[in-house]
Amino acid sequence: MSLDIQKIRNDFPILSRQVYKKPLIYFDNGATTQKPQVVLDEEIKIYTQENSNIHRGVHYLSEQLTQRYEDARKVVQKFVNAPYDHEVIFTSGTTESINTIAFSYGEKYVNEGDEIIISTLEHHANIVPWQVLCERKKAVLKVIPINESGELILDEYEKMISPKTKMVSVNHVSNALGIVNDVKRIIEIAHQNDVPVLVDGAQSVQHGKVDVQELDCDFFVFSGHKVYGPNGIGVIYGKEKWLNEMPPFMTGGEMIKKVTFEKTTFNELPFKFEAGTPNYVAAIGLATAIDYIQDVGIENIIEYEKELLDYATQKLESIEGLKIVGTAEKKISVISFNLDNIHHYDAGMVIDKMGIAVRTGHHCAEPLMQRFNIEGTIRASFSFYNTKEEIDKLCEAIITVKQMFG
Repeated sequence: MSLDIQKIRNDFPILSRQVYKKPLIYFDNGATTQKPQVVLDEEIKIYTQENSNIHRGVHYLSEQLTQRYEDARKVVQKFVNAPYDHEVIFTSGTTESINTIAFSYGEKYVNEGDEIIISTLEHHANIVPWQVLCERKKAVLKVIPINESGELILDEYEKMISPKTKMVSVNHVSNALGIVNDVKRIIEIAHQNDVPVLVDGAQSVQHGKVDVQELDCDFFVFSGHKVYGPNGIGVIYGKEKWLNEMPPFMTGGEMIKKVTFEKTTFNELPFKFEAGTPNYVAAIGLATAIDYIQDVGIENIIEYEKELLDYATQKLESIEGLKIVGTAEKKISVISFNLDNIHHYDAGMVIDKMGIAVRTGHHCAEPLMQRFNIEGTIRASFSFYNTKEEIDKLCEAIITVKQMFG
């Protein structure tokens, strides 16, 4: 393994702190990732040396920061291999990205009786916007089922698509279970029926290489804070043909070409979908985070995190009374599990007192939990700054939980 883990850990200031007088072990990376010092430094530098509202300004600071913001867009473009930088739209995060597409695409293309397809594995952010659209337009929401391992049943999905299907929206990776979906196959099936596909990449871009041209997805969305960048920044990649035809989600300054009291004409891409003052500091911070992980090496991250996942799976499976939920063959570094006769919340509270941050609950995926007939799980989600020694500590904590609850 070519990663210098200690050097990487030194790049993340928070990892050196203590919780309850114990070294912090951070296994909640699925909820948000920690930030390397270079990202924090970049944000401070902008606020203290470069801050100015971007676009339209003729003075030095505005012109300089405008250029850096647009350069950040190009970094994202290359990161996901989008054909054009104007196909990259900055938003506040994955949730706003999906809402933007659901509203804008829905306004243009969805009518009464039409159908939207999502999956059982979705985060609420990829369920509720489509439900709201279907209620507004009197459309129908269909859901791809899963098997006992948590894998999507693509034979059933193929049967669902009809001439009334207007959109398929699925996650690339399940936030609750870490299962990697065969989105390329999902897209191929949809495109055979002239149906566009949105891929929720909130849990995939930080764990592997994403190429939107190779996938041929119509939309791809993700959040900065999941990929070691700032909070409050997200991305829509959308094919030019769709973005040009879709009406804007939000209106106001920046997204206009000309305004009179009689009529407004909208700006060209990408500005048509970026109303108001953009979060330019976070956008540049996101570009810095992307540069950082590319310096570490995506292939190195994939290899090391697979080691962590395999090691953790083996260790956790050896604990009596522990059941892993979501056992699909293709997974990224997330393990959801439950302990016999011990509530996940109680277990999580005890684990926390040992300095280990895990997530408990339904993970914003209540329908998925209902499918497995459980209230929730304990979720440990790993990053390339985690270690096997930390996984050992988690296993020790779980043994302690079992002893406490007898």
